[in-house]
Amino acid sequence: MYKIAVLGDRDSIYGFAALGLEVFPVSTPEEGAKALRNLTEQNYAVIYITEALAAELPAELDRYRESILPAVIPIPGVHGNTGMGIQMVKHSVEQAVGSDIIFNGN
Repeated sequence: MYKIAVLGDRDSIYGFAALGLEVFPVSTPEEGAKALRNLTEQNYAVIYITEALAAELPAELDRYRESILPAVIPIPGVHGNTGMGIQMVKHSVEQAVGSDIIFNGN
């Protein structure tokens, strides 16, 4: 059975534990990269990662961008939305369809 994980700073992710998701707090990009690699090897189908941490790990995220599993999805943290998650969706749609059909004109 597949699992769902949430990765990021402690303050941003601990609320997800109340929803039954497994949380993995990290405090440095190095810890985040190591945790992300470990989670991808442990049957996690979805890994939510805070946008702040994702911004520190572009090479790691690129490694999983073409993979079917796991889906690595950036989410806003307690410090607000950086827009990274929506930019990743836009890029994926452009790559799949060949043009910007969602954010036409933005």
